[in-house]
Amino acid sequence: MGNKWYTVGKLANTHGLRGEVKVLPSTDFPEERFAVGNKLSLQDEQSGRQLEIEITAAREQKGMFVLKLKGFNDINEVEKYKGWLLKIPEAEQGELEDGEYYYHQIIGCKAVTEDGEELGVISEILSPGANHVWVVDLSKPKGKQVLLPVIDDVILDVDVANKLVKVRLLEGLM
Repeated sequence: MGNKWYTVGKLANTHGLRGEVKVLPSTDFPEERFAVGNKLSLQDEQSGRQLEIEITAAREQKGMFVLKLKGFNDINEVEKYKGWLLKIPEAEQGELEDGEYYYHQIIGCKAVTEDGEELGVISEILSPGANHVWVVDLSKPKGKQVLLPVIDDVILDVDVANKLVKVRLLEGLM
């Protein structure tokens, strides 16, 4: 495994006066990633700076996670890290079962219909409820999107190696 880093969350804001932070998760495993004792890399995309942090307390709150970081005990100590990303090295990614994928494996894949017609590229993954939804930026017409529910009737085949997803467009999706 190389030196690749994968984003598991973004430090969205501070929380309270005692140095807690609000994190917007971008992982399917937030309870695992933000568990007490875990070490993550806090990275700033603009400057390239990074800092290793350790989680000493965590709780979910309204779709976000409130974390307490070791060594940070005051709002002024964490404020400067707003907007920074929480990342893990490639080596810390767990093995997935068949039919499960990491976000980075799906985003950027080309979506094609079962007839071979190119739809566009998957640009985002949403988690609105019972199942994920893959957002496809359509090739034609430009600027339009289609939302694909990640269910067996719609997602027919995922070829991560070739960045290709074969889909069946059910009535009403377009």
